[in-house]
Amino acid sequence: MADRILVFYGSYRSDRQGIRLADYLVRALQKRGAAAELIDAKAVGLPILDRMYKEYSKGEAPANLEQLAEKIRAADGFVFVTGEYNWGVQPGLKNLTDHFLEEWYWRPAAIASYSAGRLAGARAATAWHGTLSEMGMVVISSTLAVGGIGHALDADAHPIGDGGAALERAFPRFADDLAWWVEAARSQREKVPPPY
Repeated sequence: MADRILVFYGSYRSDRQGIRLADYLVRALQKRGAAAELIDAKAVGLPILDRMYKEYSKGEAPANLEQLAEKIRAADGFVFVTGEYNWGVQPGLKNLTDHFLEEWYWRPAAIASYSAGRLAGARAATAWHGTLSEMGMVVISSTLAVGGIGHALDADAHPIGDGGAALERAFPRFADDLAWWVEAARSQREKVPPPY
C-alpha cells in the first residue's frame, strides 16, 4: 500500500512562490511511490478559527472542514511547507492546522521551509517543530530549507541553479526519514492501539 502523505501549504499571497516547493515535494514523493496530495490552505478556504472541527456535532461541520478531517485521519504522514513571516509562521497554515487536534495524533510530520532570502525560512521551521509536536505529531529530524526560492525552482516547480541542485541532493534523505517514521508509526498502530 502506498504511503498516504498530505503536503500542507499555507500562503495566501497573490504572488506566492512557496507553492513551487509544495508542488515539487508532491511530485517527488509521488515518484517514490507515495500517494502524496497537496492541501493548499488558500484553496480549502477555512475561516479564521472560531470552532475547531471537534466542537461541531457529528454531521454539522462545514463540508470543507469535514472533507479535510477525513483526509487527515486517513493520512500516514504529513509535510508542512512553510514560509517565514517576520520571524514567524504563516498565519494561513497555522489557522488551518488549529482547526484540528486529535486528527493529527500518532503520525510523523516533516518540515520544509523557504524564503526569498538566504535564511530559507529557518526561524519558521523552528517554530513549527514545537507546534506540531504539541499537536501530537512526531517531527522528523530531517528538514528541507530552500533560500532564494525564486531562483531554486522555476514556475513549474523544477529545480534550477545552485539552490535547486541543493534541494535535489537533500530531498532523498528527507524522504527516507519520513518514510521510515511512516512505516514505524503504521506498524506500531497495527500492533497496539494508541493510548488515547
